[in-house]
Amino acid sequence: MTEIFGFNILTLLIFAPIVGGVILLLLPKNKLIVRWSALGISILTGVLALTVFNNYVQQPGDFRMVVNTPWFPLLGSSWHLGVDGISAAMVLLTGLLTPLAVLISFEQEDRINTHMALLLIFEGPLFGVFVAQDLLIFFLFYELSLVPMYFLINQWGGPNRKYASAKFFIYSLGGSLGMLLAIQILGWSVSTIPADIVESVRLTSGAALQGYTAGSPSLSIPVLTALFPHLSGPFLGIDASTVKSLAFLGFFIAFAIKVPVWPFHTWLPDAHSEAPTAGSMLLAGVMLKLGAYGFLRLVIPMFPDVWIAPQNILGIQTNWAGIFAFLAMLSIILGAFAAWGQNDIKRLVAYSSVNHMGFVSIGLAVTAVAYGEMFMNGTTEHVQDAILATNGAVLQMFNHGLTSAAMFLLAGAIYHKTHTRDMRQYGGLWVKAPIFGGIFIFTSMASLGLPGLNGFVSEFLVVRGIWPVFTVLALISMLGLLITGSYILKGIRATLHGPFNLHWRNYNLELEAHEIVAIAPLLALILITGLAPNWILSVINESVTRLLVVLGG
Repeated sequence: MTEIFGFNILTLLIFAPIVGGVILLLLPKNKLIVRWSALGISILTGVLALTVFNNYVQQPGDFRMVVNTPWFPLLGSSWHLGVDGISAAMVLLTGLLTPLAVLISFEQEDRINTHMALLLIFEGPLFGVFVAQDLLIFFLFYELSLVPMYFLINQWGGPNRKYASAKFFIYSLGGSLGMLLAIQILGWSVSTIPADIVESVRLTSGAALQGYTAGSPSLSIPVLTALFPHLSGPFLGIDASTVKSLAFLGFFIAFAIKVPVWPFHTWLPDAHSEAPTAGSMLLAGVMLKLGAYGFLRLVIPMFPDVWIAPQNILGIQTNWAGIFAFLAMLSIILGAFAAWGQNDIKRLVAYSSVNHMGFVSIGLAVTAVAYGEMFMNGTTEHVQDAILATNGAVLQMFNHGLTSAAMFLLAGAIYHKTHTRDMRQYGGLWVKAPIFGGIFIFTSMASLGLPGLNGFVSEFLVVRGIWPVFTVLALISMLGLLITGSYILKGIRATLHGPFNLHWRNYNLELEAHEIVAIAPLLALILITGLAPNWILSVINESVTRLLVVLGG
């Protein structure tokens, strides 16, 4: 099924939540009507996302449910959408978390129409990024996702919300300027590739160059993936290798900020800690994944030669893949140490995201090595390691979306009742809120990577994949796993154990019904994915293998 009511299902997926958000703005300011309308719209969108995922599962392979309609022919841009196993997993994650974020926002009392509308409007661009097959479409939705999140933090956030929202916006928008310039370079530069090279690539690229005419500009992601790595000679009077390096930096910085990779991470703790609970859930659960997805979908396949080109850093011979892996290792270790040092429960969870997304980044560094080696040398030495690491990285993106959303939900729930995020003021809360305590330990163990829960599967695959390629960095990263246990246990001890703080004796600290309903699907998926991960891992693996074996080869 590729159409619903005459609309392409992916186009409908993008615009349905946006239209739903506009409808919420027009509804009467009746809190009951607005809350349940927002939940209904988000559930319908979630069903649509599940349909997209299921459609792909029924017919896996290259990109499915494709629509490709001319949009800006002069620029070589079209309304080009499609999903593979990687994007289908991210679509499912987005469709799942948004209704839960809406449900947890039932506690909001201030300007409820606008708050709920922004959550739905935020969902549309997220879907757009994950299904885009055109760079201009990708960039458009990548940037549009900033706007609703900025206002959610700025208007409904904590005491330092103005500072946090401004920092979030400046970092994200500033990093994207280089990417915009790089997109223009890519789209124009492919028009200079000689026709004989285009025809040679056409013979080995399958349907990627279908409809493309040599000498034409193009912003099609499949076209650029196939052709841009073959750019050579002068371009605008500059050597092609320099052009590629500058374009690479534009993408690299933009996505490194979004992931975030150390040292581009400093916006994240402020944004996470000041955002309302629903904003934190979607920011950590989905928005961080845009950067990792950008690396995997764009930067790795479009710049294979740049990733493995020799670089001399302070007398040390390395390459960009090694630099990326080194920064990811620092994210794992320093993110864990920073989380360990926090007394603010939301900042602890925020820094844990830096730690966990570091595993995604170091896994993708192996992908870059293997892809670059295949493109440049035809060697397949690290392909199997890269398949394991990339599967682990994408699964970690999905798993972190589940666990981080659950952790922020719990942090928001306790803050909503106590009006403090300082864990030193909690203490012994298990006697007052045993359901909260049990769920808090469960999600903490999933974040820790306990075998049997989802985090273990993805992190194990990443570590197994990176070991033969970045052995020393893998060893050092294990220190991050040790400190992860320390900050998780610190959070459990400070919140649940020790003498009960009598200040809370007359407070109802237990989870409310809507909070339990919101977290229940996350708990179920955390357990199911930990025990039987193949329900989604097989979907991811099909596309990862295609990326590394078919495209890379």
